Amino acid sequence: MSTAVDTTAAAVEMEHVESHLHPEPTYDLQAHPLPTGREEIWRFTPLKRLRGLLQDAPSDGHLEQKLELPASVTLTAISLDEASALGGTAPFDRLGALAAKNAGGALLLDIPAEADVTEPIRVHLHGTSLDEIVWGRLVVRIGTQARATVVIEHSGSTTYDAFTTVLVGDGAQLDLVHVNDWADDAVHAEQINARVGRDATLRQFEFTLGGDLVRTSTNVDYAGPGGTAELFGLYFADAGQHFEHRLFVDHTAPKTVSNVVYKGALQGEKAHTVWIGNVLIRKVAEGIETYEENRNLVLTDGCQADSVPNLEIETGEIAGAGHASAVGRFDDEQLFYLRSRGIEEAEARKLVVRGFFDDLIRRVTVPELAAKLSSQVEEELQRHVLKELA
Repeated sequence: MSTAVDTTAAAVEMEHVESHLHPEPTYDLQAHPLPTGREEIWRFTPLKRLRGLLQDAPSDGHLEQKLELPASVTLTAISLDEASALGGTAPFDRLGALAAKNAGGALLLDIPAEADVTEPIRVHLHGTSLDEIVWGRLVVRIGTQARATVVIEHSGSTTYDAFTTVLVGDGAQLDLVHVNDWADDAVHAEQINARVGRDATLRQFEFTLGGDLVRTSTNVDYAGPGGTAELFGLYFADAGQHFEHRLFVDHTAPKTVSNVVYKGALQGEKAHTVWIGNVLIRKVAEGIETYEENRNLVLTDGCQADSVPNLEIETGEIAGAGHASAVGRFDDEQLFYLRSRGIEEAEARKLVVRGFFDDLIRRVTVPELAAKLSSQVEEELQRHVLKELA
């Protein structure tokens, strides 16, 4: 059965739009100079904590893999040139370009056209050492009119930089789940560039619960009209952790839809989270609808949450566009209500945070994963806030 996916560069060839948030995408490393930290796309990132990931240093490091692939799904090794030729947008920054250059090869996760894959496709990547940098290159391709859920889980200790391409064929439906549950000493940078076909749907979930520094960049464009991209995220940062999530939705076709909802919580001294969202509505993208939302809940003193939503609109012929952003502490009214019903403060705080994240976790279509995420949120609360209240 063919896996036809019209996701070539020609399918969404557009005039480049100058943007300080999004340099022109290219695989050419020379076009992505070593940053100083003053550039807009780097000003929130503690560059020294990237442990040399911005240097051009080839490495033989690797992550352990554990796979669960239904019968119709394949994972094959391909060359870097073959990965680039499959289509999708080139890297937007130096980290993406370095991963694409130094990975040594790529993996193609292929879901055939018209397949209805009811079991989750699982890829578990585990780091075992900080001694070597690990470069990764992955292509996830789902064929026309297919349906599937792909879960990519990260754990262990590593210094890891990956470039991932996601190609969603016409009429296909893909749920893509990234779980970043690293050990506290891990560094993880990743760029995920997705192309959504005509009348196709991509739902991406990103859960960041561990690591010393995690910086991910998700970028979406459309290969035809009628495509939908829903990007959901949850992050929970503890003392000293830096979690940075950057999102860019490029409406390159008319009558497309995007919806972005990310929620985060912070606790502990020098916990720092960054969320940067940007939506570009091109002249050709008439009749589109978009909304982006980021909410942050600060649980203790000494934390910092940066939240920057952006809209770039080149046409007035749109169905709707908006954004919302907030950073705040517990809702005093909710706490008062719960305390007035005889609930202890520690338990009341736990209920508020659970409710804050619950609508995102409930969207996950893998029940055991949703239960695991709920449990991990509980563990994060036990780690700090509830100890203070004891």
